[in-house]
Amino acid sequence: MPSLKKNIFYSIVLVLANYVFPFLTYPYVSRVLGVTNIGACNFVDSVINYFALFSMLGVDSLGVREIAKCRGDKESINKVFSNIFTVNLSLTALLLGVLAILTYTVPQFQAHQDLMFLGMFKLLFNCLLVEWVYKGLEDFKLISLRSIIIKLLYVVSVFVFVQKREDVWIYYLLSTAMVVLNAAVNLAFSKGRFRIRLCWSEYLPTFRSLLTLGVYAILTSMYTTFNVTYLGFVSGDDEVGYYSTATKIYYMVMALFAAFTGVMMPRMSNLLSAGKRDEFKSGFSLAVQVLFGFSFPLVAWMMVSAPDIVALIAGPGYEGAILPMRLVAPLIFIIGYEQILVIQTLIPLGKDKVLLRNSIFGALLGTLINIVLVPVFNSVGSAMVWILTELLILVLSQVEVTKVIDVRFPLSGTVRYCLAFLPLCMLLWGGNFLGLGLALRVILSVLLTAVYTLVFQIAVEKRDVKSILCKLI
Repeated sequence: MPSLKKNIFYSIVLVLANYVFPFLTYPYVSRVLGVTNIGACNFVDSVINYFALFSMLGVDSLGVREIAKCRGDKESINKVFSNIFTVNLSLTALLLGVLAILTYTVPQFQAHQDLMFLGMFKLLFNCLLVEWVYKGLEDFKLISLRSIIIKLLYVVSVFVFVQKREDVWIYYLLSTAMVVLNAAVNLAFSKGRFRIRLCWSEYLPTFRSLLTLGVYAILTSMYTTFNVTYLGFVSGDDEVGYYSTATKIYYMVMALFAAFTGVMMPRMSNLLSAGKRDEFKSGFSLAVQVLFGFSFPLVAWMMVSAPDIVALIAGPGYEGAILPMRLVAPLIFIIGYEQILVIQTLIPLGKDKVLLRNSIFGALLGTLINIVLVPVFNSVGSAMVWILTELLILVLSQVEVTKVIDVRFPLSGTVRYCLAFLPLCMLLWGGNFLGLGLALRVILSVLLTAVYTLVFQIAVEKRDVKSILCKLI
């Protein structure tokens, strides 16, 4: 079995390639393209991502879980892959046709027609990416190295080819090209690992399995991806620009934790299939420790330093992103813990119907408060919708996990960490009045947060960081 520690390392490298490299370009493109063009790109991308949800259904979750179960059995891997890929490709083809029709008929799509057609290529190659196979096989090294090279090419290309506001289509073209190149490399390296072919004999059973997890993903998007799409329809490109800027740091941070949970999910599935419940609970406890260690300091830093963060990554004209950023900051902990419950626990346990039920409640709440809050509060309303719905999903998931493995929400630890990081908030707030330049203030706030967290973990929590890392081996 591959080393969990190495897999987590490669997964984090993959996440850094996916988020940090594009993030390096964001201060540049936000100033060159302006808030309206940035908003237009994010609006179109949210539409494409929404269609990708329908084309992928539960491919990522089901694919990783089922490939992990039959790891080592090449014939079973080929069978699982062929069944899932056939459904995925047929749905993608259908949705590409629907998207083409809507691009010519919906006014908001017609206004961004060139970007929409570029997005169609992204939708197609997202299906051909087949990343779920490599994750199920726990082969994170290949996709990590591949991503680093492609993202480096992307960063260089953005600085070379995006020079003025009118280059917005070039910017989105480069974003789409990353998906195309990643898919091409994955398919090129598929030889000897799995066979790419269509299989229609088990289409309906596979479709039903994908549909259960897919509906969960689609309903979940009613308060994540759909937030941006609905905001674009109701409030326009500028508000989308504020909201997407506000969530930039959040997505990068959460992607790092998702790298951890993404590696843990196939491992947890494997432990359950082998009947190793004690090791399963140990993995759950380790995940909670990791979450507490990085989420609370980051929440404190984002909430206090939001004005400086927005000014540094986006520049003038993005002040409307400050309050949304402060509102979404607690989601680092909320969604982080929710991922432990869902990705590392309920999915490996096969609780697909529970996920579906929870997502229905979340979608109903998210849709209702989207309609009520977004037209009034715009990007701030979208942030409020996200927080409330994620809290509901967390509560519902926790109730089910407590029933199954008798693990309760770490309330005392949450309260203790909240109180422990209040002094850090005060220190960060005081640092805003030192009269330093913007870049120096941000650097100082990051260093202060890191030192405070390290001292707290060692002196107060008595954490042995080395022992925690050893548990990942």
